[in-house]
Amino acid sequence: MNAQHQELAIAVAQFAPTDVPVDNLREMARLVALSVERGAKLIIFPEYSSSFTATLGQHSVAAAQSLDGAFVSGLGQLAINHQVYLVAGMLETTVDPARASNTLVVIAPSGDVVARYRKLHLYDAFGSIESDTIAAGSVEPPETFQVGDFRVGLQTCYDLRFPEVTRRLVDAGAELIVVPSQWVRGALKEHHWRTLITARAIENTVYVAAADHPAPQGVGNSMIVDPMGVELATIGEQSDVVVAWLSRNRVSSVRELNPALQLRRFAVVPR
Repeated sequence: MNAQHQELAIAVAQFAPTDVPVDNLREMARLVALSVERGAKLIIFPEYSSSFTATLGQHSVAAAQSLDGAFVSGLGQLAINHQVYLVAGMLETTVDPARASNTLVVIAPSGDVVARYRKLHLYDAFGSIESDTIAAGSVEPPETFQVGDFRVGLQTCYDLRFPEVTRRLVDAGAELIVVPSQWVRGALKEHHWRTLITARAIENTVYVAAADHPAPQGVGNSMIVDPMGVELATIGEQSDVVVAWLSRNRVSSVRELNPALQLRRFAVVPR
């Protein structure tokens, strides 16, 4: 964070998680090192970073870990070693033996978990039924955390198709929305991905940073978009990281030019 200019360097990290968590942590360590070399202080990884197979099914339950398990512990050590914030998706154990939670964890430079978000909108669409083995999160106060001068909001993948999720985070003060994802490939899916990320940024005058799996499972194209919808950094289909500098002055100037949040006449009320 550059305090004088209220700037923050963030990275989105795109990689293909396997069903072997230790291998995933090894690849994440490589990508964290790359991101830090380029100045990043906050690094966003995809959904299901802890463990993933093309057909999750019962694997979701078998691969689930608690927040004091080996995966989160490994992330904590990475955060300590590099003095960065990390956001990553994981399969978390629940009280229901037949279901896991699709959870995002935020790890601070201290190694502590400082925020957790359980996916609200499960991917019961386009032929998939995520709710067979994943428990939906509860509608609670929006989950945000602080990095320097930036308030950051959390949402996951399919949540992008529900604009109310982002709006609630913005109402809670978020100026950056991070979206770990496993955006399944298919007809027009890459178009939907880019369109929805850009729309959420423009309509809320916020930064959006979205991290996906690369091909062949995801559409790739992990990206960082500014409050006017400008793509600041984008990855193609390979495993990689990209870094962009975010400015709070940019948020302020865009909101002065387009005060849509002040002019709106509707509020978001959870069902």
